[in-house]
Amino acid sequence: MKELVVISGKGGTGKTSIAASLVRLSGRVVAADCDVDAANLHLVIRHRVRKAAPFGGGSRAVIDPAACSACGKCRELCRFDAISNHDSVFRVDKFACEGCGVCAYFCPEGAVTLHDEKGGEWFVSDTDTGPLVHARLVAGGENSGKLVTIVRNEANKAASDGGFDRIIVDGAPGIGCPVIASITGADAVLVVTEPTLSGAHDMERALELAGHFGVKAMLAVNRYDINEEIAAQICEYAAGRGIPVAGMIRYDSDVTRAQMKGLSVVEYSDGPAAADIRRLGRAVDEYLGLEER
Repeated sequence: MKELVVISGKGGTGKTSIAASLVRLSGRVVAADCDVDAANLHLVIRHRVRKAAPFGGGSRAVIDPAACSACGKCRELCRFDAISNHDSVFRVDKFACEGCGVCAYFCPEGAVTLHDEKGGEWFVSDTDTGPLVHARLVAGGENSGKLVTIVRNEANKAASDGGFDRIIVDGAPGIGCPVIASITGADAVLVVTEPTLSGAHDMERALELAGHFGVKAMLAVNRYDINEEIAAQICEYAAGRGIPVAGMIRYDSDVTRAQMKGLSVVEYSDGPAAADIRRLGRAVDEYLGLEER
């Protein structure tokens, strides 16, 4: 079984559109959306939710005013200035509280307790090509890396149980905790970039991250024809690093039209982008040592 993670150094490069198309082209595959802060793979893959489960996003302190003696110990010890005092009534700011538990541990009256907070949900859905594991983190929710790990574990379980030979993951943009949790232990990453100065810069950071964790990387340049000079510079950089360019994808307005229909572009169109992504899919399969589609 092979696990491919599609990532990008920045948002807006077309990462999810390409991941959805690779899922469709694979025919039989487990798909996973690890961009839990802004999950949208499910918007372009028709699915039916089969299972939903809550995700605990962390703990928050709560003060029982009836048990509180107003000694102020909790406020004195809080390193995050999350506890306020108004007329000897102590309250916890849930947005400032980090749930460390120091206040609860040292409260002489036992008036402070920690309560689990719902941080989001994760889902297992059925699609025409196989299971889709996806999640939703609440706005401002924490522990996105932990939720990503749950999504990946469930995807691997679905692949093992169903005898699938591949998992395609739509990872998060950037180089932060969700991306690290997405790529660690994967067989390869496909870094999607665009021919802009910011796209090239953030692509370099994404490739460096993959290299740091020892994950093989490929590159896809999306909408390369909007600036062929920068696209050529990106390819030159990749060649110097020994990173294969698996695909060069032309700009195509059918990609947007497909999204409006809730479809991947390879389902919607036989246009230039769809043709380029089909070639990309074959190159990815060859790189991973999988059978041809």
